[in-house]
Amino acid sequence: MAEEQGAEGAFDQLANGADETPQAGIISQYVKDLSFENPNAPAVYQWQGQPQIGVDFNIGATQLNDEIHEVALKIEVRSTFEGQTAFVVDLLYAGLVGMRNVPAEQVQPFLLAEAPRILFPFARQIVNHVIQDGGFPPLLLEPIDFGALFMQRMAQHLAGEGGVTADEIGGEA
Repeated sequence: MAEEQGAEGAFDQLANGADETPQAGIISQYVKDLSFENPNAPAVYQWQGQPQIGVDFNIGATQLNDEIHEVALKIEVRSTFEGQTAFVVDLLYAGLVGMRNVPAEQVQPFLLAEAPRILFPFARQIVNHVIQDGGFPPLLLEPIDFGALFMQRMAQHLAGEGGVTADEIGGEA
């Protein structure tokens, strides 16, 4: 009977908005900016040989209010052959992240490791489709271990200056 009252009391707290359970999730996802350049068309489709593919990415997080952050992935894919550009894709893909009752020390790891992990497959698919729609063979970007990248950058910054900000995480794949 005492257990039932305890469970009932907990339910009353939840119903009255007194829930202290940490919650985090993606509210929405969207393309903020997308650019595709094919500066050497139509000659590019006659080139013979394997192009060089370079991929750069960065992660940024911006706090919009107490419970909502925007996490943005900036991905640039550049294909070159013998010093000439075949194509360039620039994508800025973002998501709104809702966070409530999350301890302060866990906010940054979620925004810079977990949220990008959730957003990346969608951004990767957009890049793939844009490249194909530009007349090139499919390009599926390799998965990125955002958790390991975050830990690596944290270690670098802690060794150097004692902290890392949301705009300092990113790199090359």
